[in-house]
Amino acid sequence: MSLAFFDAGVLVYADDDTSPEKQEKAIALFSDYRLRDSALVSLQVLQEYFVTTMRKLNVSLEIARRKVELLAGARVVLFQPSDIVAAIELHRLIRISSWDTLIVQAARRAGAAVLYSEDLQAGAVLGGVPVVNPFAQPT
Repeated sequence: MSLAFFDAGVLVYADDDTSPEKQEKAIALFSDYRLRDSALVSLQVLQEYFVTTMRKLNVSLEIARRKVELLAGARVVLFQPSDIVAAIELHRLIRISSWDTLIVQAARRAGAAVLYSEDLQAGAVLGGVPVVNPFAQPT
C-alpha cells in the first residue's frame, strides 16, 4: 500500500469553487487515497486547513470544524520531540521554511511514498520523500 501525505494547500482546493479544475483534482486525489486508507495528514495540516478555509474561503467556523473532523479520519501523523529536532536538521540541510520542514518530516516519519503539495518544489525529493504538485500540467 502506497501512502500519500497531503499538504494543507491541496486540501483547501477541495473546498475552493473558484478553481473548479483544482477542486475536482483535489477531491478525487484525496478521496482515492482515503478510500484505500492511504491518506496522511498531520496536526499542522489540519490546523492550516482550518485557518485557511475560514480566512480565504470564508467558510464558517462550524463548517470548517466539521471538515477538520472529516479530514482527521485519514491517518494523522503525531509528532514526538525528536521529530522537531529532525525538522530543524532538515531546515539546516535543505533551506526551506521551518513550517515546511515539519510537513516534510511528517511525511518522512509516516513512510509516505509521495508528498502532495503546491507550495514545495515539484519534482524535488525532500527528506527522501518525492514532492508532487497534483495541479501541475504534465510536460
